[in-house]
Amino acid sequence: MIDDFLYGTAGDTGPLAEVEAAVRAAAAAEIMPRHRKLAAHEIIEKSGPHDLVTAADRLAEEHLTAALTKLLPGSVVVGEESVHADPAVYDALGGDDPVWIVDPVDGTRQFVRGEAGFCTLVALAQHGEVLASWTYAPVLGEMAIAVRGRGATLNGTPIRSGAPAPDAVLKVAMSHPDYTTEAQKQALLGLRTEGIDARPCGSAGLEYLAVARGAGDAIAFNWEYAWDHAAGLLLVTEAGGSQATLSGSPFRIAGGNDLPFTAARDENTVQRVLTALRTGG
Repeated sequence: MIDDFLYGTAGDTGPLAEVEAAVRAAAAAEIMPRHRKLAAHEIIEKSGPHDLVTAADRLAEEHLTAALTKLLPGSVVVGEESVHADPAVYDALGGDDPVWIVDPVDGTRQFVRGEAGFCTLVALAQHGEVLASWTYAPVLGEMAIAVRGRGATLNGTPIRSGAPAPDAVLKVAMSHPDYTTEAQKQALLGLRTEGIDARPCGSAGLEYLAVARGAGDAIAFNWEYAWDHAAGLLLVTEAGGSQATLSGSPFRIAGGNDLPFTAARDENTVQRVLTALRTGG
């Protein structure tokens, strides 16, 4: 069923285009009308001032849930807002059904401030493997799509991550070290070393896109929510990049990873970042 949806017959890409249309429609209906127009009551703190949800997040996820499960009958949705309401929803990542992994507004803080640096993330996975992903930044006019084994595109044009020069200072977007465990904080602080230019990350989805297109060299994150990472990890790897957790194992979307982890333009950069993280830890 899932192969027919992804690849169809004779290379039919109709279902993939329908997902893209659904993502664009959700953004047009629920996100963009509220950009720079949010009322105070439409912004709610979840766990604290750095963890926000807006009416746009909630309504866009509802829109996507209805559209995506209709496109692929028998599929389920693991979304940031649905898991916040019922943590047991996350368990679907370990089940047999195809799973849509949805972050309706990745970069909510940027969205709330009226900035352009946010996106909608959708990934399709089954049995723990990410099979396709969509990263849509509506203000920037960018739609990045990746399909396992078929590469990555940005606005329909293939993209490749390439590799930084061997002696280049690496541009790395990282989690803020204050919002983590002490051990992970020390590991992340290892990135503040010669040869690495580390800065706090913005929208995770857009940081992954930067790596996939070669505008950034790597990310290093200390949290593992699938909706933040599933789409971007496939995008980077299909663009020619690589990824690994602190132990050297691949990142698992269902969780239980050795954190922090990294994704980078090439395997050599992954190893450079892991060495810095291990030295810091």
